[in-house]
Amino acid sequence: MEALRINKLSKRFGGVNAINDVSFAVDIGERLAIIGPNGAGKTTMFNLINGQLSPTTGKIHFFGQDVTFLPPHRRAHLGQARAFQVISLLQELTVLQNTLLTINGTKPHRFAMFRPIRKFKDLFEKAANALEGLDLWEKRNEPVSNLAYGEQRKLEISLGLSMDPKLLLLDEPSAGLTKEEGTEIIGIIKDLDPAITVVIVDHDMDMVFEVAQRILVLHYGQVIADGDPGQIQANQKVKEIYMGTEDSFDYAGTA
Repeated sequence: MEALRINKLSKRFGGVNAINDVSFAVDIGERLAIIGPNGAGKTTMFNLINGQLSPTTGKIHFFGQDVTFLPPHRRAHLGQARAFQVISLLQELTVLQNTLLTINGTKPHRFAMFRPIRKFKDLFEKAANALEGLDLWEKRNEPVSNLAYGEQRKLEISLGLSMDPKLLLLDEPSAGLTKEEGTEIIGIIKDLDPAITVVIVDHDMDMVFEVAQRILVLHYGQVIADGDPGQIQANQKVKEIYMGTEDSFDYAGTA
């Protein structure tokens, strides 16, 4: 069964076709990377998948259900989670508070306004598991603002995983990271539950070629290549876009 199907999707902003008649599917458990030059339509595609934007034409199906015009919170309850390119954590709250709020937002008792959150022991157990899994439990009482940038990136991924997603959308997970931090994030992604479908947008080709089973290349809002890393590396059209007319696709440094 497919986790995600995009069918003839288009998004226009005035006279600009940011996404132009794009179709593709993602299998359950697949690791798909979407790459392309600046302005190719990658972020717009993510915003359409996640519900931040509504398409001009076309359909989006998530595990067989039409979610084309569902808002992001409805998609989250169906099993979508997203880590954004710009960190969106609540900086003044602690690591644990951020985690508890995220988990509570996916539960029916999120509307229990008069019962203290500390009464929900299952939330604390789940938060502990999520933070321990990414070595953040020792920082649980630290305000997020005190964390190093790489730790904040890890926390965002942790929050996404705490929602028990069927689909995890990672928007530029390597942005702003040192090489060492990027290597750690690669390890985290590779160690994810194989049942979780992962779609990544990133400019770091080292990360893309390390974690992706399949790569989709966008250019001016259209799919120009779709294949495994070896096929993409050998694709002449992709070489021309990234490297002009060079004979070799040296993906390191194409960010």
